[in-house]
Amino acid sequence: MRPTHLRSTFVGMAASFSLSLLFCAPSAAQRADPQAELIAKRNDIEKQLEQIAVIDRKVMVKMRDGKLMAADIYRPKDATAKVPVIFERTPYNFNYWDVKLGAPRDMSRELEAVKRGYAYVVMNERGHFFSQGNYDILGMPLSDGSDEIKWMSSQPWSNGKVGTTGCSSTAEWQLAVVAQNDPALTTFNVQGFGAGIGRVGPYYEQGNWYRGGAVQMLFISWIYDYGIQNQVRPMFPPDTPQADLVRASRFFDLAPQMPPVDWDKAFWHLPEQDIIKAVGGPPGIFETRMPVATGGNMIARTPNDPAWYKGGLWNDGLKVRKPGLWFMSWFDVSVSPNLAAFNEVRRTAPKAVADQQYAVIAPVLHCAYTRASKNTMVGDLDMGDARFDYKSLVYDWFDHFLKGKDNGILEKQPKVMYYVMGENRWKQSPTWPPAGATTEDFYFSSAGKANTLYGDGALASKPDAEDHPDQFVYDPANPVPTFGGGGCCQGSAVKFGSYDQREQETRNDVLVYDTEPFKQGTEVSGPITVTLYVSSSAKDTDFTFKVMDVHPDGKAYNLTENIQRMRYRDGYDKPLAWMSPDKVYKVTFQPIDTSNYFYPGHKLRLAISSSNFPRFDRNLNTGGNNYDEVKGVIAHNSVHHDTQYPSKITITVVPGGGKPIDVSVGKSE
Repeated sequence: MRPTHLRSTFVGMAASFSLSLLFCAPSAAQRADPQAELIAKRNDIEKQLEQIAVIDRKVMVKMRDGKLMAADIYRPKDATAKVPVIFERTPYNFNYWDVKLGAPRDMSRELEAVKRGYAYVVMNERGHFFSQGNYDILGMPLSDGSDEIKWMSSQPWSNGKVGTTGCSSTAEWQLAVVAQNDPALTTFNVQGFGAGIGRVGPYYEQGNWYRGGAVQMLFISWIYDYGIQNQVRPMFPPDTPQADLVRASRFFDLAPQMPPVDWDKAFWHLPEQDIIKAVGGPPGIFETRMPVATGGNMIARTPNDPAWYKGGLWNDGLKVRKPGLWFMSWFDVSVSPNLAAFNEVRRTAPKAVADQQYAVIAPVLHCAYTRASKNTMVGDLDMGDARFDYKSLVYDWFDHFLKGKDNGILEKQPKVMYYVMGENRWKQSPTWPPAGATTEDFYFSSAGKANTLYGDGALASKPDAEDHPDQFVYDPANPVPTFGGGGCCQGSAVKFGSYDQREQETRNDVLVYDTEPFKQGTEVSGPITVTLYVSSSAKDTDFTFKVMDVHPDGKAYNLTENIQRMRYRDGYDKPLAWMSPDKVYKVTFQPIDTSNYFYPGHKLRLAISSSNFPRFDRNLNTGGNNYDEVKGVIAHNSVHHDTQYPSKITITVVPGGGKPIDVSVGKSE
C-alpha cells in the first residue's frame, strides 16, 4: 500500500538536484525552467542507462493460470558472467515514461543496480496497469511470487539468485512468498512492511486492517486514492506485441486519475461500509464480494475471519527459511507486529538462518528512512541527526548473499540497530527488546477526577487502597480527533508524527495520568503494555491510550498509541465478549513498542479515552456489526484503580541505557 513516492528506500537514494543561487536576481528570461531542468536530468539518466544496460521493457510474464504480469528488466551489457537479480514488485505505476512530464521517469535505482553488477527487475502486481487479472489487496496469490521468481532466475543471464527489496506495498508481499521456500529466492529486504503481516503472536492486525479489533481507516482512503478497486479499467489485448506495448506506454500509462476527496469530511460518513461509494468510488473488494481468493467484502470481516488466511498475508504458521534484512520505524502504521514477526523468525528458523536476521528501527514516518536529515523532524519533535546509509547496507547485504562476497557485513552490522528518541542516537543490541531490559509498573491513581491535564490523575509505584473510578462520556458523534501518531495515507485528515498534545488533553473525555518527574535519565526501549479495569453503560465500546514524554516546559509529545475493542478483549479467536453495566472487566492491550530517553525532570504521561478518530474507526457502542450501522449510542465509561482493580502501565527499561553505535561514516548529506 502507500504512496508511490514511498515505494522503496531506493527512491530516496537517488542523487538530489538543486539550483545554484545567484547574488543578483535574474530576469524572467534568464530564470531556469525547473521543469526543463528536470526533463534534462531524466533524459541524462536514461541515456546513461542505455549506455550500460540491456533494457527489456513490457515483458509479459505468464503465471500458472495463464495471466500475464508486466515486467521491466535492466541488466549489465558488459557482464562477463551471469548476474544476480534484485526484484521489486509493486501495485504502483512504474511505467518507464512519465506521460505527464513528457520524459522518462527517474531511473536512478535501475542505473545504480546495473552499475553494481545486478539485473534489476520491476514488475506490476496482478490487476494493475499492464498486468492482467484482478487485484486483491492483502490477498494476492502466493503462486504469482513463486512463478515470477522461478521465471527470472531461469533466464540465461541470471546466476539463479534473487533478492527482494522495497518499502510498503513493494515489501508487504515478500514474507509470505519467502515462506514458500523457492530455492532461487536467496534473501529479502523488507521495509515498512506491516500491511503484509497477518497474525503473529497476540497481534491479529491482518495487514494493518485492524488494531485491537478496531478498523484502521487508512485503507479506505488508500483504496480510493490509488484506484485500487479497478475491476473496470482500460487494458491492452493479451496478444499485443511487446514492441507495441513499449511504444504505447509513451502515451498511455493506464494510471487512474481519481477525483480528489476531502477525507477530513469523508471519513465521517455512516455506514462505514459506504464511505467509498459516498465519495463516488467504484464498488470492489472493500465492501463487495468479488471473484478473488479471499472473496472481497473486507469491511465485513472479523480479525480472525478465514478469508485473511486465503491470500498473500504472512502469518506465524508460515515459516521463513531465508536471510532477512528488516527495516522498521517508530512512527509507521504499526511497528510491534513487525518486530513480533522478526522475533518469530529468529525463534523458529534453523539456527543458521535465525542468526542471519537483522533489523534497523528508525525514528521516522512510513517509508521515510532516507528522508532523515541532519535535523530530522517528525511532526514537531526534533529527532536530531537520524541519517543512516541504507543504500550501502542494502548493497553490502546483497553483495554477500547474491554474489558471495566475503565483505564482513554480518559481523559489522548489529543484529538490532535502533534509534532512541529524546537521546537522539543510534544504539545496538543482539536482541529486541534490548539485552538486559527489565520491566517497571506504574499504577493509576486519582481521587476520581483524572479528566483533562488539569485533573488529579497520577502514575504511582503502587495501587490506591480504595477505588475512586475516573469517569467520562464517549459520544461517537464527538470522538477525540487524531493528532499525530504513526500511520500514513489519510490525506489531509491526519497529521502524523509527534506533536504537543495539551490541547487535546483539555477535553473532558480524556483521562490524564502522569509519573513524578524522572530523577535520573531513563531509557524506555521495548514493549509498553497497559492493563485497565473498566466498566461501561454500553454493550461494547473501545478504550484507547496514548503515551507521551512531558518536557519541563509542559509540552507533551506523543510517542505511541493503541486501541482495544472490548468485544475482542478475551482474544480474536474466542467468542465475542459483551459488557454489562454493573460489572468491571479487565482488559490488557496488545504490547506496543517504542524507544525514548526520558531526561531528568521529564515525566511519562498516559492519556486514556475511547476514541482516536479517524486513525481508527468509531465504535458506535451498540454491539452490532458497526460497519453497517448509521446511529450510535453514548457510552458512560469508567476506569477503576485500586488493589482489587490494579490498572497500570508496564514499561520496558534498559538499565544504564543501550549500547551506542557510531554511524557517522554512513551519513550522507
